Formats: sequence, C-alpha cells, structure tokens
Amino acid sequence: MRAIVVNAEKNLTVADIPTPTPGPDEVLVRVAAAGINRADLMQRQGLYPPPPGITDVMGMEISGTVVALGRDVGPDSPALGQQVCALIAGGGYADYAVVPVTQVLSVPSAVSLIDAAALPEVASTVWSTVVADAGLRAGELLLVHGGGSGIGTHAIQVAKALGARVAVTVGSEYKAQRCRALGADLVINYREQDFAAELAGRADVILDIMGGSYLSRNIDALAVGGRLVIIGMQGGFTGEVNVAALIGKRARIIGLNVRNRPLTGPGSKAEIVAAVAADEWPLVEQGLVAPVISARIPLADAERGQALLESADSVGKVLLLTGQ
Repeated sequence: MRAIVVNAEKNLTVADIPTPTPGPDEVLVRVAAAGINRADLMQRQGLYPPPPGITDVMGMEISGTVVALGRDVGPDSPALGQQVCALIAGGGYADYAVVPVTQVLSVPSAVSLIDAAALPEVASTVWSTVVADAGLRAGELLLVHGGGSGIGTHAIQVAKALGARVAVTVGSEYKAQRCRALGADLVINYREQDFAAELAGRADVILDIMGGSYLSRNIDALAVGGRLVIIGMQGGFTGEVNVAALIGKRARIIGLNVRNRPLTGPGSKAEIVAAVAADEWPLVEQGLVAPVISARIPLADAERGQALLESADSVGKVLLLTGQ
C-alpha cells in the first residue's frame, strides 16, 4: 500500500510498505481520508514519538471502510463493508490502517465519509478534557487558545451546544470572523490584546495548546474555582506558576492527552470513544456540532497539507484524501 513516510531530511515522501494485518481485537480500514494534526508535525521533528508498538506512519484519525476483521472481533462490532471513522495512535497517512475495535465510531448521518475524518481526534480531545475532566457547565466561560485550529473550532461548537459562553484567542481578523460565525462570544487578537487583562479572572475553564509561555497569564485569567487544561506545548515546555494565586483561586491545572492513554479501562481511549459516541454524536446529528474543514488535499501532497496547517490561512482541519 501507499503510505507517507519521513525521510532522513525530515521531508514527507510516498513509499510502498506492507499492508498491515489486524490483530485479534482490531479491524482493517481502507482509508478514505485522514486528518492532519499538530501532533503529526511534532512527530515529524522527533518530538512526539508514537507509543510503543505503533507504526511510525503519522496520522491519528481516519475515515473509511472496514475490509477485514480480527479473529476476536464480535458480532456487535463493525461489519465488513461498514463506513466508519476512528481514533488511532498512528498509521492514518496510508491507504489502509488498523484500528482497535473499541476506537471505531460510526459516521454521523449529517456528515460525509470524507469529512468524518476531521472528527475523531478533536471530538475525543475536547470531550475528554473540557467536558469530562474539567467539567464545563452551562453558563460558564470557556477560554480556548488557538480558536481557529481544529481543536479550537470544535471546542467552540461543543461549548455553545452545552450552554457555555466562549472566548477565544486568534492571530488574525479572518480567524476572528470565522470563530464568531461558530458562536464565539469574545474574540481576542493575541497580537494586539493581552487575554489575561481582557478576562481578568473570569475564565472558568481554559483549554490551552501553548503550555509554558502562557502558564502565568492563564492563571491570571482563571476565575475562582477555575480549571486550566493544558494539551499542548507550542509555547514551550516550562513556565512559572504563582502558587499563591493558584491557591487563592482554588484553581486546578490539568495536563492531558489522548494518544498515550491505555486502550481499555478507566480513563482509556475505549472509554473516551464510547462517551463521544453516546454524548457528542447526538449533537453532531442535530447539526449543533460539525466538522470545520480548511482543505482537502491528495495523500501524495501531505507535505503541502502540513504546511497549510501551520499557516495563518488555515481554519479547522486539513484532510488527506487517499482517492486523489
């Protein structure tokens, strides 16, 4: 099969590699589309290796058709020929990918098979962090850093569907307009405004992709009882914390990811995917949450796709299509 691999110069190239064989509790999916995520960019640079035993081929979410079943896949699991989307730990930038059966999701009827590839990773991340771990409630204020990203555009919609208010940070007026159209109540251009000063202790939950460089200002922006959820390190690995402010606000700092969680058990990928299917997919079916697609690009142009994701012009997800 075709797959995108990283060469010695860290460029992306198309290679022919063996088609994977599903394990006992896995299915083989003929990939229609794969989502590009910033974690892929970090993996390409050697900063975010896949978990042990996972292919080096990038790609953490796909959509496609089930073409083979592992020997222990039961009758209640996806059937041969079924169209699905899925959360995976790696292997999406290819014609075929193996998926643990507990990480397979149905394709919502309101979404096309191609566009469904934009949902599994962002839905799993947002639901497990903002909703399950941080406990965002109706009437609270959620601050999302990187409002124009795949995670950001998804978080805006989920929070509004749950009755919360949303503030976002963006770097351009174009992204500001797109975020407002998705329902953001307050848009802060971080090139011109200080989000901590703008919010001044009003954010109940913060979803942060920046990490170290935003740490102290995030605490300033938190309300009493606020929850800071850090899921990225684009602004560095370390930062200073005003412990007195943290204690005074009775606030929490939560560090989370999805990729390295166990397959099953409490807090596992299986648990997250089941919650997404039960609780978020109905919001998608109702049209309250929808994939936001920046571009759909042929698999062979993965280099261009990753560059687009990093550019100021991208809002939402960039998808790689295997059929083009």
